[in-house]
Amino acid sequence: MTAWGVVAGGFVGTLVLTTALRAASELKLTRIDLPFLLGTVVTVNRTRAKAIGYLMHFVNGQIFAFGYYAVFLTIHYSSWWLGALLGLGHGLFAGTALVNILLPLVHPRMGSPMTSATDVALLEPPGFLMLNYGPGTPVVTGLAHVAYGALIGGFASVGN
Repeated sequence: MTAWGVVAGGFVGTLVLTTALRAASELKLTRIDLPFLLGTVVTVNRTRAKAIGYLMHFVNGQIFAFGYYAVFLTIHYSSWWLGALLGLGHGLFAGTALVNILLPLVHPRMGSPMTSATDVALLEPPGFLMLNYGPGTPVVTGLAHVAYGALIGGFASVGN
């Protein structure tokens, strides 16, 4: 188990996750755009929001990769399947708690159940399991996170 493997796995995993979500959006399986959601936290400029959001998404991908690494170190084991299992948990937690509940409460440009009729929200809140972004969103984001975790676990376990 190596930290460099985790760095590489986090980078490749985030690249795969982001590409899968972008492809699913282009194929009309979902309307979610995580980099855009992240970028609009800091700017109203849509183009700049996407650029900043991609950077934020890749930084978050590395941070989460080291969270996986902490689990691997704690149990003294890493593998692609354990990473995939952590990715499933990560995707479920992100889809049900982080993006669904917490993001609308702290995002300055997203509507929430607390938004009044006179407020204008620039972004639609994700809703339960992010279903406001399309019925395929939970499946697409779940599978993308499983792939992300499998890549981190696989890269981390190289050399074991």
